[in-house]
Order: sequence, then C-alpha cells, then structure tokens
Amino acid sequence: MQSTFKPSAPGTSSPAAAMTAMMAQTKDLDLVIRHVLAGLGHGLHAGRERGAGVEFSEYRAYAPGDEWRRVDWKLLARADRYFVREAERDSHVATWLWLDASASMAEPSREINGVDKLWFARTVLACVAAIAQRQGDAFGLVVCSGGKVEFTQASRGPRQLQRVLAQLAKAKPEGGLPSAEVLKANLHFARSPSLIFAASDFLDWPSPLNEALLRLRSLRHDVRLLTLRTQAEVDASFKAGAAYRDPEQSDGLHRMTNADRESYRQQSRAHFDAVATSCRQNNIVHYEARIEQPLGGVLRSWLQLAGARAK
Repeated sequence: MQSTFKPSAPGTSSPAAAMTAMMAQTKDLDLVIRHVLAGLGHGLHAGRERGAGVEFSEYRAYAPGDEWRRVDWKLLARADRYFVREAERDSHVATWLWLDASASMAEPSREINGVDKLWFARTVLACVAAIAQRQGDAFGLVVCSGGKVEFTQASRGPRQLQRVLAQLAKAKPEGGLPSAEVLKANLHFARSPSLIFAASDFLDWPSPLNEALLRLRSLRHDVRLLTLRTQAEVDASFKAGAAYRDPEQSDGLHRMTNADRESYRQQSRAHFDAVATSCRQNNIVHYEARIEQPLGGVLRSWLQLAGARAK
C-alpha cells in the first residue's frame, strides 16, 4: 500500500487549498503556527491549574507566550516583576509529539504543490507544541526515521518550543520505521502519565509502531493518533499507467491500471477501518484526515475529538 508517485503540477482548487499551498511555501514554522492558531480556542486538555484538588506549587518568571491569566498581579505590585503561578498538577503533565518521518511520508498531494504527508504532519505537531507551550506544559518530541528513534527531551518554555520546531524542520523522510526491539527499548521516555500526539500515514498496521503506541496506552498514557492520507490515495485517482516504487521496499516498479482501482479502494478502506477499530477497542483517540484539507480545521477537529472523550 505504500507508494510515492511522481507529482504532477495541478493548480489549487479552493480558497482553503490556496491558503494551504501558500503556507507550504514558507520554511518558517513560527509564521505558519501563528496563522493556524489564530482564533483557535481549544487547548490540549482542560485547564489543570483551575478547580478543586489543584494546589499551588511555585512561582516562575514570566516568559513570552505565557497566559496573562496566570500572572500573579499582587506579586507584581510588590516585586515590580512578572511571575506566573505554577499548579502542582501541571508538573505531572507532559505532552509528547510523535512524528513518523519514514520514507512513505514523502507522498505528495496531487492537488496542492509543495504539500506532502511529512509537511502536514510536522506542521500540525508544531501547532500542538505551540499550544502546549502556551498552556505551560512540558513537551518533547519523538522522531522515527531511517529505522532510528530520536528524542528531544520534554521541557517547558519558549526556548523549548524553538528546539522542537528546529528538530521538526530538520526531519527528512528516510527509510522505514524502527524495529519492535528498538521501539520497546525507547518507551521509557514517557515515565509519568502523558499526552502523546502521533502523526503518521499508518500504512503498516499492525506494525512495531502501532504496537508501541498500544503499549503506551496500556500504561495509561493518553494516546491520540492522526492518520494522514492524500486525496489520491482515498479515491484511487492516480494516473492510469503511472509507475511508482514503494520507498520502503526494494521490490521494483508498480503500475496501476483502471482495472486495479476498485480493488485498491476496497483494500485501502478495509485497512483504515481496521486501524480505526483497533483504536476504538483500545480507547485511543483517532482522527483520519487528508493533507488537502485546511490544516487549521484538521487540528481543531483532532483536539475536539480528544476533548469530547475527556468529558
């Protein structure tokens, strides 16, 4: 099912697609984040510094991006400096971003130039990182590429956001996913209960990747998956006779004929239905999106789905 077709050069077909195409031309994730998050009122979790059972822990110096409602105004009057109140429960929350940067994530859109699965995945996870930073949560990054796992350890603040954005920008689609042994040896990164946002095309399921994510869910982490597909993959609208090569296998060239399309659609739908069913059975939030959709809308829907489960 994995494929990287050579992209054609179609134009954009809607204002939303035009905006996504424009966003894809910038290498500055900060600019994209500000555009996507404008007017987005949803966080990663309910405000943990409010309500019964939340105890004050400590003050820390205000940093750009902190919410003004967390500033202690009485302390400002005494010390003439801005300080933010940390809640005890915040200190136990970490958000982990999990990026699949295997070769299949190079699959491009046939409708929007400059957009591929990896661009979409890294950009939506960058937005999640920005929200975590805005909420005062610790957040870190896991990148799976070329059979390896690379970590950016969880931390807080604007500098951490820049570290994570730099690593996301560096990620290249290479090789296959890590083996089961490699992933199992690295699951210690999430020690206390965490939020785990994973973006992948999940073309391999079952696989070592999904087994690792299911293991994390069994350890009571809140796991939230985003499955990314192209519109061409959904409706099998690949050009008849076009040659393609599986980027993660060395098994030669393949061609899709018109007669293959219906079988492809049925097998593809059965595969992703199985992904969704497995997630439901394991109480994992799962959202499927096409990379041609407006990125802001995908992010909002993903967060709303997770929020609905938490209520």
